[in-house]
Parts: sequence; structure tokens; C-alpha cells
Amino acid sequence: MSDYLGLFKQELKEGLAEDPKRISSKWFYDKRGDELFVQIMQLPEYYLTRAEEEIFKEQTSQLADSLTGSFEAFDLFELGAGDGQKTFHLLRELDPKKFIYRPIDISSNAVHKLKGTVSFEFLNVQVDPIVGEYFHALEHLKSDRPKAILFMGSNIGNLLDDLANDFLKRLSATMQSGDTLLIGVDLKKPKEIVLPAYNDSAGVTAAFNLNVLERINRELGGDFVVQNFEHAPVYNEEDGIAYSYLRSTKDQRVTIEAINGYYEFSKGEKLFTEISRKYDDAALEVITRDTSLDLMNRFFDEAHLFCDAVYRKR
Repeated sequence: MSDYLGLFKQELKEGLAEDPKRISSKWFYDKRGDELFVQIMQLPEYYLTRAEEEIFKEQTSQLADSLTGSFEAFDLFELGAGDGQKTFHLLRELDPKKFIYRPIDISSNAVHKLKGTVSFEFLNVQVDPIVGEYFHALEHLKSDRPKAILFMGSNIGNLLDDLANDFLKRLSATMQSGDTLLIGVDLKKPKEIVLPAYNDSAGVTAAFNLNVLERINRELGGDFVVQNFEHAPVYNEEDGIAYSYLRSTKDQRVTIEAINGYYEFSKGEKLFTEISRKYDDAALEVITRDTSLDLMNRFFDEAHLFCDAVYRKR
């Protein structure tokens, strides 16, 4: 069994033993999940991608200068690269003779598609993709070459603050003095704006969340009846955290062969899948505390929905 399936089994078994039961959002991203997330990014309710792409499109040279202005030769890492569309604005700005683009994503499907796209659209850009999740990918960031690291899409917001701070401490430990890190964060805003981004009228986000049950059925021998669960997101405006759940619509039992277990779900019981943290200055200070990262620049879209913050390792 592949390493990722072993990890999938282990994390699923641990998560379903907790109260409330949970499934890590990292397992959303199989081929079908990748396709659905691309659709989500194009939805009218999902402002995050448009806002960050506006920053990368309209402030490209300023971003490039903040990230790589003093580098003669460097590695450009991207954590959770996905389809890389926003990053393409930056790739067009940078001198291809100076850097190697190293996108990292847990989805092998996304990584291989991205390599093909970059190789086709940017003939002179050297691309060296890596398949892996954030924490396991840290070893790949240790190098003697200067590096600029992109952590976009408010992906950091999928981690609770303590875990996000722990990750950034470990990430900064792989960086050398002068290396740079861009962290893209969704900013705190009213429920009326945030919640529709996670509960769109077309039902694409619901399909995206429910797809993880299909993946468990297919890859781990589960017998989830997907129609017996519904997408149930909530947003705590005061804390600035959106929570995604799958809610059982009836009393039911689910068996998963690969982990040799069965699980009871009562009607109305919520299966936790994801958080999406929204940030203000105080929240950013919490997750970057004791990281040896100094804030150098902040870039906002015109409507101030999103922020790309650039840090330098002291």
C-alpha cells in the first residue's frame, strides 16, 4: 500500500474515534476533488481567489521585488500550489534564468497537471514539483540556495492558530537569513460575505465536501451512503472562523473495511471536515509569534477582502 493510503487510513481511524468525529480536509483532493475545487474558485460567491489574483495581477512587480529583489539565484517554493493560476503572474515577471519553481501539493494529480501547464506556457522556467502535505514537505525546503516561499489562498487558515504557529515555526527553521515567505490570508468580514463562499447556491461546495465520502468508499472500502449526509457550514463572525461539517440526516451505521471498523452516526450528528480562519492584525501576530519572521510588506486587493503578507527571515 502506498504511503499516502497508509496515512489516509491512519488519520481516518484516528479522526473517526474522536468526539466529534472528523475527517481532515487534506483528503478532499483526489482527481474529482481537484476538479470541483477549480469550479469553486470560479463561483460568484467565492471571492477569495479573485481577490488574491487581483493582488498578483495588479501588483506583480511590487510582489516580485519584495520576495526576490536581492536574489541572484533562488528556489521559488509554493505550498499547496493547486492549479498555479495566480502564481503565473509572478512567473511572467521573474527572470527564468534565476530560479527553479518547486510547487508542492498533496494531490499528485494537481502537481502533474501543473508541471505540464508550466512547461508548456513558460518554456524557459525550470519546474521541479513535489507531492506531499505541508508538514511532510518541510524537508524539501532545506537547501543552501536562497528561497522565496509562497503559501497562498489562505491555506494557513485551514489550521487552528496553535497548529498554524507550530507550522510556521517549523517552516521558518528551514529558512536561512534573508529568505522570504508570502502568506495569503482571508481577512475578517461579515457573515453575509463569508458564509456564501462556503455554501454556494449551485451546490458545488457541498459536492466538494461530500466527495471525501466517495473517496473513502472507493479507496478504503467504505460503505457511506452519500445521500444520507448533507453539507452544513457555519461561520462564527466574532472569532472569524468558518467551520465545515457533513451532517447525518438519519441514524445509520458505516463500515470501512481498510480500517476494520464500523461507526454509528445519529440523526443530526455532525462530522467535522474543515476550518477556514479569517484574519486581522492580532490573529496574524499570534500565528507568526516566535518564528524569526519579520513583516516586510502587505498587499491588499482594492476591496480589502484579502491580504498577501511578505515576511523575511531575520
